Amino acid sequence: MADATGRQARLAQVARLGEAMQAAAARDDWNGMGEHTRALSPLLRALAAHGPWNAAERVLLERVHAQHDAATLRAAAAARSLELRLEEMRTNKDGWIAYALHNDAEPGVNHE
Repeated sequence: MADATGRQARLAQVARLGEAMQAAAARDDWNGMGEHTRALSPLLRALAAHGPWNAAERVLLERVHAQHDAATLRAAAAARSLELRLEEMRTNKDGWIAYALHNDAEPGVNHE
């Protein structure tokens, strides 16, 4: 009975981590998403060590897997957006430097 209670507690924790992982991705909280994702692995291993998954557990596992996939896609899209922004900044770096130098050299301009 204690084993079943422990399994139920771990399943509830897996469900909470899936929700937390998805919420972190929605907030663009990549550190939080990573923490939740890393916390899932030992829980899933502990559950798997107790034998085959029943139907309800497989449904939960599929839901958490879908949440992970959605969070991963969001992270990839954010990384791509950041990559494009950094490339734009690299491309325009010389222009920004010239603009800054021009403004610093302009007499009577207050730079506060």
